[in-house]
Amino acid sequence: MILANAFCLFFFLGTGADPVVSAKSNHCLDAAKACNLNDNCKKLRSSYISICNREISPTERCNRRKCHKALRQFFDRVPSEYTYRMLFCSCQDQACAERRRQTILPSCSYEDKEKPNCLDLRGVCRTDHLCRSRLADFHANCRASYQTVTSCPADNYQACLGSYAGMIGFDMTPNYVDSSPTGIVVSPWCSCRGSGNMEEECEKFLRDFTENPCLRNAIQAFGNGTDVNVSPKGPSFQATQAPRVEKTPSLPDDLSDSTSLGTSVITTCTSVQEQGLKANNSKELSMCFTELTTNIIPGSNKVIKPNSGPRRARPSAALTVLSVLMLKLAL
Repeated sequence: MILANAFCLFFFLGTGADPVVSAKSNHCLDAAKACNLNDNCKKLRSSYISICNREISPTERCNRRKCHKALRQFFDRVPSEYTYRMLFCSCQDQACAERRRQTILPSCSYEDKEKPNCLDLRGVCRTDHLCRSRLADFHANCRASYQTVTSCPADNYQACLGSYAGMIGFDMTPNYVDSSPTGIVVSPWCSCRGSGNMEEECEKFLRDFTENPCLRNAIQAFGNGTDVNVSPKGPSFQATQAPRVEKTPSLPDDLSDSTSLGTSVITTCTSVQEQGLKANNSKELSMCFTELTTNIIPGSNKVIKPNSGPRRARPSAALTVLSVLMLKLAL
């Protein structure tokens, strides 16, 4: 018994885990704390919380249009490593699940006095080209597929989660319907009441959210950490394969496209990173500028090509012949 207790103590000390804390850990709270440690995530999250909680009048609790815009900025500009953790965190109790449900400030961005008809809400969404596009992406990437292991098209959980997050901040904003830690059910704020002869189509549309095995499995897999390498990997290639073009990261808020560096700087910095030469930002940027400006003539826009320079004058043919004749006369 003493050895067993000693082993348990050694295990928790070695892993840094507290058995009491581990059993009651709130992953959604941890996700919020992680967001606060990132300047961009903290700033944009604080912005939408402030806007969505700002009461306009006793009859109007908030400005939904501004709230939606702030939410779109948050999910579009903050990396998914932060936003997904807040949206799809796994929960063991109701307090955690309620925090997850409150992520998008549903009292302003989601709920309303009455639930509109889902087909009417879809019609409103389709009048906006961006909302229409996001909804189409959701249906394409989260469509239930019974020919794959995960029930998702091409077994791609990430595409489905991204499409779901992409709809937040529009009229079709989805959210968790309750604070159940076990049953994951999401839906737009709508119902099929009053659908008439379109009720079957309405129910089918609503089930794409409420009873979607692909979306449910994707959320659960992300929360459990089992979504890594779900999608099948492509075939391996030789080193001669053309380098993959990465998506250009968005510029910080204090920079615009007009202040972006030239392609020579980007190429130089990229080559340094690809070679694994990891330096601090100031040194790396200085090195990039040094390599760029080495071959630039000061005060002009002309670039000297490598190994180029003023050509040396070649001896003329007459001078060569004269030298040979003088040598013969001397002999």
